[in-house]
Amino acid sequence: MAGPWDRGPRPPRDGAPPRGRPRPEAASGPRGDARRADPAGESRPRPSAAERGPASPYRGREGERGQDRGRDRDTTPGATQADAAPARPAHRDEVRLYGLNAVQAVFARRPQAIRKLYLLQSRIHALRSLLAWCVQHRVGYRVVDEADLERLAASAHHEGVVADVLKVEPAPLADWLAASPAAAPTLAIWLDGVGNPHNFGAILRSAAHFGAAVLLPAGSPLALSGAAARVAEGGAEAVPLVRLPESGAALAQLRAAGFGLAATVVRDGEDLFAAPLPARLVYVMGAEGEGMDAALAAACDARLSIPGSGAVESLNVAAATAVFLAQWAARRAV
Repeated sequence: MAGPWDRGPRPPRDGAPPRGRPRPEAASGPRGDARRADPAGESRPRPSAAERGPASPYRGREGERGQDRGRDRDTTPGATQADAAPARPAHRDEVRLYGLNAVQAVFARRPQAIRKLYLLQSRIHALRSLLAWCVQHRVGYRVVDEADLERLAASAHHEGVVADVLKVEPAPLADWLAASPAAAPTLAIWLDGVGNPHNFGAILRSAAHFGAAVLLPAGSPLALSGAAARVAEGGAEAVPLVRLPESGAALAQLRAAGFGLAATVVRDGEDLFAAPLPARLVYVMGAEGEGMDAALAAACDARLSIPGSGAVESLNVAAATAVFLAQWAARRAV
């Protein structure tokens, strides 16, 4: 049933004068020159579309008690949500993230990085604080349907929300070392050859849980993606990402800062659960299949393996990382 603001004026009954004050009659001009009355009683031309300028893409629908202010809607005749929503972020310095915990973690830690938001109607309540922030700071958001959100995320695992956010570039190794207390126990993971975004996301989640940094080799294409951020469940925002120089320089700088380096190997390494683990430690994790670079493994101070039943050859790199991190944390808790 329509509300009272949706109804137009009722026609007068036969013989009864119309209710309310009479509306001023618009002055008529030449055909195509619509005029409207101003408070002084004079008529003036209605501005043309060119004079009004282009509509803001971030302006919401007017007259609905502010509920849609800030919502980015395409008002082009015949346009659909899919037509209006870009398939990738508009700028190279942005990354498209998806997943409820991933997006909420960005909002909690660096809300100013959010550039655009897309969500399902069913997520409005869960994201009401974020939506209010978007309205306050004039950040565009759009409610879309399931098919459009799947296209935007390029995944069916979007969990009802997608956000375009500013990228965070990894810090140089020297800067990270300078910011780390010299004598404090510190844990880091050097990812040598790891490239699968789901493994990367799972490693980020474990690193966030145990308070470890993630070191990325020079020239590595590995970077935060929507898939990695979703699997990390918000952990990506809590983990320092560090860019290493070439291997020789990285080893030298880490050792000068008091770190020991342990190569993680499938077999022929010391038993992780019996080997000594220094308070400042970098685990070097290799890619599944190829493993780590042989020269890098030889340059490390120790070689560690996770003993098992032998029923399978090894754990995958993400699961193995969690075990290595947990063992270091257990030693610190004693």
